[in-house]
Formats: sequence, C-alpha cells, structure tokens
Amino acid sequence: MTARAILRRRRRRQRPVVLALAGLGVAILSLTPAERAMPWLVWNASASAPVGLYRMTDAPAERGALVLVRPSADMAALAAERGYLPAGVPLIKRIAAVAGDHVCAVGSAAVLHTQTVVPRRETDASGRPLPRWSECRRLADGEVFLLMAEAPDSFDSRYFGPVPLASVMGRLVPLWTD
Repeated sequence: MTARAILRRRRRRQRPVVLALAGLGVAILSLTPAERAMPWLVWNASASAPVGLYRMTDAPAERGALVLVRPSADMAALAAERGYLPAGVPLIKRIAAVAGDHVCAVGSAAVLHTQTVVPRRETDASGRPLPRWSECRRLADGEVFLLMAEAPDSFDSRYFGPVPLASVMGRLVPLWTD
C-alpha cells in the first residue's frame, strides 16, 4: 500500500470524529445566551463615580444603589459622539428615585421629593447644549431616576430623564477606589 493510500484511509476514518466534534461545538454554542455576557468586574475611569474597581452583583437595584446601566441608543450615541464615554460602554450611576417617587426637572434644577437636589447645566464643558428633559411626574413601575449629585458634570437623568429598570445591568460594590 502506498503512503498516499494510507493517508486517504486515515482521513476517511477521522472525518466522522471531526464532524462529530464540530457538531458538538455548534450545539454548545446554541445553548449559550445570545446576549452579551455580563461583566462581573468593572473598572471606572470617569469622574462621575470614584475611580476604581467594582464588583457587579445581582442585589436589588434600590434607591441609593450604585448601578451599571445600559443607556438608551440615543443617549449612548450622544455620549460617544461627544467623547463622554466610548460606544458600547455602560454608565455607572446612583439610583436617586424609584417607582412612586416624584421627580421634576425644569429650568436649572432637578427636584426629587420636593427638594432641590442638583443644578442642571445648559451646556457641557465644551459649550455644547445638553439635552433638556423637562417634566414633573411620579415614576411609573419599572422606572428609575439616575443621579450623581456629588458630580455636577455627570451625564445623568437630570438631562435624559428616567430610565427603564430593565436597563440596569447590576448593582456595583466597590472593591478598590481612590
């Protein structure tokens, strides 16, 4: 038997094994979720929250919690276009109000529970006009109001309004921060 014939015979015997392994790989991939995997460690480099390393948990997203949030497509595009945040990067924000809470953003201030909480700027640091969500209402079920009161330049709900609770990816716990 020639060397060429021996190689052909080996390939024929290996073909079913290769096909079986490829099929198994496709089956395993089809069982994984189509959504992107959730991060469990998050590095924050923005000035809105303390710079550092955070662990994402599935603890309830309640008032006062620091959370990782997927912005709406419009807000994500605006943030990327202006250089606030790269495209596809979620926001780190604090939940300031939840369903049933009264929120108001009119003129130069955002008001929660009848207390003026934070000023609203008309322009960003580069002089570009900021979005102006202007409304006073009670948050509906499944809505949260995100606000980083300690960061006056934060791009949060004072500009883009309430967000769906479903956009909250998880609660953040600081591991190491400045």
